[in-house]
Amino acid sequence: MEGSDAIDFSALERELQAAVAADEKYQRENDAKFRAVHQKVASYEEFRDIVLASHLRPLERKDKIGGKRNQPWNSCAMPSGPQQNCVGELSQLRVLEILPLWSPKVANHQEFTLEPKTAAEFHRDWRRCLQGATERYQFLMRLGATTLGRIFHADLAFGLLGELLTTLAENIQIADHTVVIQILQSLSTTRRFDLNLDFLSMSEKESCRHLFQKLRGRVHAEVGTDREAEANMQFSHETGQVYDEHVQELDKLMTLYKVT
Repeated sequence: MEGSDAIDFSALERELQAAVAADEKYQRENDAKFRAVHQKVASYEEFRDIVLASHLRPLERKDKIGGKRNQPWNSCAMPSGPQQNCVGELSQLRVLEILPLWSPKVANHQEFTLEPKTAAEFHRDWRRCLQGATERYQFLMRLGATTLGRIFHADLAFGLLGELLTTLAENIQIADHTVVIQILQSLSTTRRFDLNLDFLSMSEKESCRHLFQKLRGRVHAEVGTDREAEANMQFSHETGQVYDEHVQELDKLMTLYKVT
């Protein structure tokens, strides 16, 4: 097996462990949010405190009897030391997971303060934090081809390619067609791309085909506009070469994505 095709099991294991830990944290805090809502807390501060303390467990009898306890009850509340600042983490990175239940108006305008660094973080945000196809599309446009290529360098999660293609096909905007092409190029370089392509559902393959139809239509529309300018002696040979290159580039992508 060539070095470029070797699977980095250590990296995959770290991503899996991070995903499991994130899932446990999400479930724990989500339960705490519902408890806070049902309790009809009086302020956001009370709501936040309940969520931040969701990792704490009730004392058992053996905890009340015996010698001095050296382990702090709430490491997140410690003012100093190497412990992670939970309030800072939630306010900067995952406050958007708290706000939807507390303030829907604010949730509609929330933005990611930090971009995902790994495929596991992307998958978590894609599944839980993005409401609807429009937000997912804007998320992809904000990240761009370079960042997505770095995130999915090791692997693209099973089933995610079809969701990405469907999101792009349903929401593509005229001004974004260059970025979308770059994203498609970046995704085509991920490992096991052909395998992910083979596992697309019929509807996802159809979305892929529609996406390329829209891209080709946009390129041809631009060419047609400039051909009209050609009649007025305003169409340059260099401009024609640029559009020919765009068409060839798109044809290569269609071959990679097995679109006929």
